[in-house]
Amino acid sequence: MSRVAANDVPPDLLDEERDEEELAPEAGSGVELDFEATPASIEAGTGVVRRFWATLPPSPGVYRMIDRKGDVLYVGKAKSLKARVGSYVRGQGHSNRIIRMIAETASMEFVTTATETEALLLEANLIKQLRPRYNVVLRDDKSLPYILLTADSEAPQVVKHRGARNRRGFYFGPFASVWAVNRTINALQRAFLLRSCSDSYYENRTRPCLLFQIKRCSGPCTGEIDLAEYGKLAEEARAFLSGRSSAVKERLAAEMNEAAEELEFERAARYRDRLAALSAVQSTQGINTQNTEEADIVAIDEQAGQFCVEVFFFRNHQNWGNRAYFPKADRSMSRAEVLGSFVSQFYDDKPPPRLVLLSEEIEECALVAAALTVKAGRKVEISVPQRGERRQLVEAALRNAREALGRRLAETSSQAKLLAALGAAFGLASPPRRIEVYDNSHIMGTNAVGAMIVAGPGGLMKTHYRTFNMRSEDLTPGDDYAMMREMLRRRFARLVKESPRTDPPPAGGRGPAGIDGGGQLASEAGEPPSPTLPAQGASPSFPAGEDPETFPAWPDLVLIDGGRGQLEAARAALAEVGATGVPIVGVAKGRDREAGRETFFMPGREPIRLPPRDPALYFVQRLRDEAHRFAIGAHRAKRKRELTRSPLDEIPGIGPARKRALLHHFGTMKAIERAALDDLMRAPGVNAATARTVYDYFRGGAS
Repeated sequence: MSRVAANDVPPDLLDEERDEEELAPEAGSGVELDFEATPASIEAGTGVVRRFWATLPPSPGVYRMIDRKGDVLYVGKAKSLKARVGSYVRGQGHSNRIIRMIAETASMEFVTTATETEALLLEANLIKQLRPRYNVVLRDDKSLPYILLTADSEAPQVVKHRGARNRRGFYFGPFASVWAVNRTINALQRAFLLRSCSDSYYENRTRPCLLFQIKRCSGPCTGEIDLAEYGKLAEEARAFLSGRSSAVKERLAAEMNEAAEELEFERAARYRDRLAALSAVQSTQGINTQNTEEADIVAIDEQAGQFCVEVFFFRNHQNWGNRAYFPKADRSMSRAEVLGSFVSQFYDDKPPPRLVLLSEEIEECALVAAALTVKAGRKVEISVPQRGERRQLVEAALRNAREALGRRLAETSSQAKLLAALGAAFGLASPPRRIEVYDNSHIMGTNAVGAMIVAGPGGLMKTHYRTFNMRSEDLTPGDDYAMMREMLRRRFARLVKESPRTDPPPAGGRGPAGIDGGGQLASEAGEPPSPTLPAQGASPSFPAGEDPETFPAWPDLVLIDGGRGQLEAARAALAEVGATGVPIVGVAKGRDREAGRETFFMPGREPIRLPPRDPALYFVQRLRDEAHRFAIGAHRAKRKRELTRSPLDEIPGIGPARKRALLHHFGTMKAIERAALDDLMRAPGVNAATARTVYDYFRGGAS
C-alpha cells in the first residue's frame, strides 16, 4: 500500500440492490447529496475525527464514520489506521464529497485486523451490511444461480441453486441467468439421465415418473437402474461440468461404436442421443474460448457521469452468460476507482475464479488479488490484458457495457417524460418520484392478500414491493373496501412512525405534490390540466434542492385499483393514521373492463378520462396490470401453502425434522391421527413429551 498523503481520497466500495434479472434500474448513478457543509460543521467534524485519531494505533483495520443519527456514513480500510484517519484532519486537498462527509461525522468506530488483506475483506462485508451513504453503491443483491450436483443422498440430484452453500455437493457456476441454468440442466438430464426431483418425492415413488418414460431420468427411485451404475452417471456429469468434457464424449462415442458392432442398435441410439445432448450444452453457450478455461471478464464504461460494469462468466472454456451492473458513484470518481471498488465487493458472496480480467488498471491490484486468494483458498490472478484472445474478450465486454449504459440512459429519459405527463394529467405540482399502486386478490374471501408495487424514475422498483396478509378479525370475507382500508392503514401507520415528515402540510395550505392539507388536489375543480409531454429534447426536472438519486419513503402519488368506493376507503384509512397530504387517485376499469376507457376518481374533482392514446394512460395501465399480476401471484403462493399445510404444523414443538420423522414412520397423516401413544413414542426422534403433545392434539386435549 502506498504512503498516505494529505489529499488521499478514501476508496469507495460497492453495495448491492435487489433483483437484477427482473428489476428495472433506478435513475442515474451520480451521487448528488443535498447536505451543504458550513465552516462551523466542517470544524466540528474535523474535531471529532481528530479526537479519535489521537488514540489510534498504527495497525491495519477498518474505520466507520457515523453521523448524529447513528447512521454509518462511510466504511474504509487502512494499512495504518493512524495515518489514514490522520489524512482527514489535515484539511487540505479534499474533494467536496469528502468535506461533506467530514462535516457530517459525529462519531467513529474502529476494528483492528492482523493484516491489510483481512481489513479489505472485513470492509467489503461491513459495506454489504451497513450500506453506507458515501460509499459507491452497486445495485444488486440477488445472488447468481449455480448448478448443484448433490452428494448427500444415495442417488445424486442435479438442481438449480441460489444463496448459501449449506448443502453438501458440487457447485458449478455462476451462470448469468436462470434461463441459462435451466437450459443446461435440461441438456444434462438428456445426456446423463440424472434425477431433478426432490428427496421426499424420490423416497416415496412406487413407479417411475414421466421423466423416466421420456428418457430424461434413469429411474433410480424404483430401481430401474442399479445405484452403482447411477453413481457412474453422476460422476460423468461431474467430470463434464468440471471441464473434462472431451474425455466423457470420447468414452460415450467408444461405447456407442461398441454397441453398434454388437448389433445392439437401441443401446447405440441411446449413446448417440446422449452425445447430441452434450454437444448442445457446449454449442449453446455463446462465444466460447480456446485458451481461457476459467475467468471473469469485468469491463466498465462511463457516460454522462453514470457507470456500467459488464461481467462475463467463462467456465470450462464456455461462456456462461453476462450481466450488467450500474453502480452509483460520485461523478468526480474515475472509472478505475469505481472498477476497483466493484471488484473488492463483487466477490463478497461468491467464489472468485482463478483469473479476473479487467478493462482498467485499478489501485492496490496486488492487495485485491491477495484478498481474493485468501477467500478462494487458491491463487487468484487479476490482470489487464493488452493483446490476444484475452484482450478480445475484454473488448467484447466493454462494448456490451457501452451498449447497456446507452439503453439505460434512453430508458431513464423516457421514464422521466412519462412521470412528467402523469403529474400533469393529475394536476400534481411536480413529476412524482415515488408512485405506489395498491390491489388485493382473493377467492370468495379466502387466502386474501393485499399487494403494493412501487415505481419511480428508474421504472418498477421491485425491492420496494410489499404484500399484506389480511389478519383483521373483523374483516368480512370478500369485503374489498375493508381489505383496502386495512392494507393502507398498516402501510401508512408504519410510515408515519418510522419516517415522519419533518414538514407536514398545514391545514388548508398547499402541501407536497400540489395537495392541500385536507388531501385535496390543489388544482381547481373542473377541467383537468392538459397532460402534455415536455418539449422535444427537454428533460423533466425535479424540485430544486431535492436529490433525484435519493428514493423517497413517502409516495408522491397513490393509485388505487377501484372506483369511488375504494377511493373513499383509502382516504379514510390515511386520515385515521394521520397521513395527510398524500395524493390518491382511484383507477376504475371501463365498461366490460375494456382497456383505454378507464375513469380516474380524485378527491374534490369530477371523474376524468384521459385521451385513448395518451402516454400517461398507457403508463397507468402498465402500473395497474403489474399490481394485479403481483397481487395474484402472492394470492396463489399463499393458496398453495395452505393446500400443502399439515395439521402437524399447528402443534407446538413439531418442527420440520419431527414432522418428517413422523410422516416417514407412519406414512400418512391419517395413521398419525389414529396412532396410540406408545406407537408415537416409538417413532424416531420423538420423545415422550412430544408424543403426548401430538396424541392430545388429535384427541381434543391440550395442544
